[in-house]
Amino acid sequence: VDQGFEHGPIKSFEVNPDAYDPHYHFQLAVDSGVSAYAAPLGMIEAGASTYAGMLPLILKLNSSNSLHSKNLTSDQAITASVKDALRLGCVAVGFTIYPGSAKCFDMMEEARDIIAEAKSYGLAVVLWSYPRGERISKEGETAVDVIAYAAHIAALLGANIIKVKLPTQHLEKEKIDSENIDSLSKRIGYVKKSCFAGRRIVVFSGGESKAVDDICNETKEIKQGGGKVIAGF
Repeated sequence: VDQGFEHGPIKSFEVNPDAYDPHYHFQLAVDSGVSAYAAPLGMIEAGASTYAGMLPLILKLNSSNSLHSKNLTSDQAITASVKDALRLGCVAVGFTIYPGSAKCFDMMEEARDIIAEAKSYGLAVVLWSYPRGERISKEGETAVDVIAYAAHIAALLGANIIKVKLPTQHLEKEKIDSENIDSLSKRIGYVKKSCFAGRRIVVFSGGESKAVDDICNETKEIKQGGGKVIAGF
């Protein structure tokens, strides 16, 4: 749950005022039986002791915000540390990279150091790998070839779990036989194959709000393709 950082509290929580309370998200995660709960430092600190041992926690170590000028290069600030994750009893840390952006190499080097430190303490690492930049069109940010490339970069950096956006049938850079990407489940499978032939866990974000039936259909196709679904509370 990093919507507060990314979009601000009003856009993120006003539609459901209970969501202003960090404990609401912890309890929803527990009640829903999710595999883990990921959030920035303040959110985790607000509920870690109350919900200790009730669900695995993932501390998100960097974040952006929508007040950041769109004319500036996409980037994220480091807002927490591996030591914070250990102090709060987290099982993993999370970090975002933007393959293709002007800050890409800096973010990859930051990720390298964080991954090494986290693994030295036995923590798992989740990389959010979201391609963007001057050479990638808006449509290309979710193109199946670009998503597969971004996921592979995350695997190469050492991520145990990789989060990407749902891939569309659009091709930005590479040619892929259409029969391999003509359904969402096949595109999911293609991205999974790009992550060491399925040896890494890949979770897919749902993007914009959708009707319940659409979410159910997407979830079925993701499962068919071998991917995992992430819920954004």
